[in-house]
This record gives sequence, C-alpha cells and structure tokens, in this order.
Amino acid sequence: MCIPVPYMVMKTSTTLEPLRRLNPLNDYLFLKVMGEKGSEIQLLGFLNAVLGRTGDNKLASVEILENKTLSAESIGAKASILDVRAMLCDGARVNIEVQLRNLGNFDKRSLFYWGKEYTKSITSGQDYMYLPTVININIIDFEFLETDNFHTVFRLKEEKESHLILTEILEIHFINMVKWRKYGTIDIANEPLHRWLTWFDRNSPPELVEEVAKMDRAIMVANDRQIYITSDEEEIRAYEMREMALMDERARLRFATDEGRKEGLAEGLEKGREEVLELLSQGFSMEEIKLRLTQAAK
Repeated sequence: MCIPVPYMVMKTSTTLEPLRRLNPLNDYLFLKVMGEKGSEIQLLGFLNAVLGRTGDNKLASVEILENKTLSAESIGAKASILDVRAMLCDGARVNIEVQLRNLGNFDKRSLFYWGKEYTKSITSGQDYMYLPTVININIIDFEFLETDNFHTVFRLKEEKESHLILTEILEIHFINMVKWRKYGTIDIANEPLHRWLTWFDRNSPPELVEEVAKMDRAIMVANDRQIYITSDEEEIRAYEMREMALMDERARLRFATDEGRKEGLAEGLEKGREEVLELLSQGFSMEEIKLRLTQAAK
C-alpha cells in the first residue's frame, strides 16, 4: 500500500563529505542509496524530477518493490543487473537502470527489459486491462542517439500525428551523462533534474554538489544515505569490487575487436583480477591498488 512519504532524515547534514566522494552512479551504490526499502524519499524526489511532476501533479508516494540480497559473486559479476524497481500509487511500474558502458544494441536491450517488467505484472488468466504502465529510466554514460538532448523520452506515437499516442503503457527514458556534461545552460534553481544530475556526476565541483544538496531535501537525504553506507568497510569493499568488475568489462570491450589479442587479454584480465582481489582482501583501497599496479608496470 502506498502512503505519502514523510520528509524525515535519520541524520541531517549541513555540509557534505569533504574528503573522497565515491561515484553515485556505481550501480551497486546507486541501488543501495536509491533502491532499498527506506529510500523512498530520495527515490520519490528523483522520479518527480525525471517525470516532470510538479505542483498538484507531483507524486506523493512510491513503493520500492524489492530488497535485493547481493552476494560477492553477484557484485563482481559484470553481467549483473543491479536495477531499482518501484511502483507508483496508480499502479505504474518503474524500472531504473544505470549503465556506464556501451554493450551494443542498447535500444533493443532497454525494450527487452521493459517487456519483461510489463509481462510479469499480470498473472495467467487476468484481463489485459490490469496490465500496468511501465516506465523504464536508463541512466547512461556513453554516446547514444543522434541528439544533443541529455534527456530523451520515447512513447508509442502515430508517425504523422505525433500528438496521437496509441497507449500510455510504454515510456522509456534515456538520461545521458555524456550529453549532460556538454549541456550549456544549467539551471539548478528551477530545474530539479539539473540538481539531481549535478549530484550524480562525480566530476561536479564539491561546492556545487553541496549547493544542490542544500537546495533539495531529497538530494540531501540521498547524500546522507551515501555517506552512511560508505562509512562501513564492507560496503566500501563491495563498491570497489563493483568498480573493478566494470573496469574489467570496459577493458574487454575496448579490445574485443582485435581477434589476435582476445585470448591473451582474457588471460591477462583474469590474472589481473586475481591480483586485485588479493590486494583488496589485504585491505588496500582501489586508489592504492591502482598506484601499485601503475608503479609495477613501469
């Protein structure tokens, strides 16, 4: 049952973490901050920003559909989908995925995952009228679509009369961080989505991150949650394992077209992965590991 989300925080920050800022778009960290039970305040704020809900049309509540139990294997698996699933009070389903690397055919991939969420929302024998609206939100960090817009939305529309929508059940969003960083006019005072993307971008200046958090209570809650989570050594270890898995995948994709190096690359990646895991188990941070490996390569 959906109930209005109260704007409460377990701890209140007046200033943001001044030291190391982890990447909010590491998909493991994103899931922990935005997609676990108890994260309704920040998730609701983000959804209102993406969906453009304001005033009387603003979403008042959201229900997070699952708490995922993540093993070390699933965190380290490059193919794991660490998405956030939620339901709005009108029954609409929302699926949020962070994808920082281009695996190819991303348009088909997004439509496939939209279809999975859509079809599993009805049981055998139920009337089609019970099929819900499904909204896919993809936060990506690679070039995609021939447009300068950092936020694109797709629906089922008539080709010649674009105002004519066949049905509201399909809605797919792409939020492109590459295009966002190139965007000329940032209006954090009036655009909630601009504030969120400023916070999500690990390259944003600390003073700007602090400013948007102070302007937006939901972002402040998200920031407090991230600081709380990453004060735990085990959570930091899980974050770094996920970073390492994504680094492995980026390296694999970078050289995948060079057939002559595939076998050697796979062997080298496995050896390097084992070395990094060993150093992580000894308590080294990813920054320290990168420094050691760089020095060893010289």
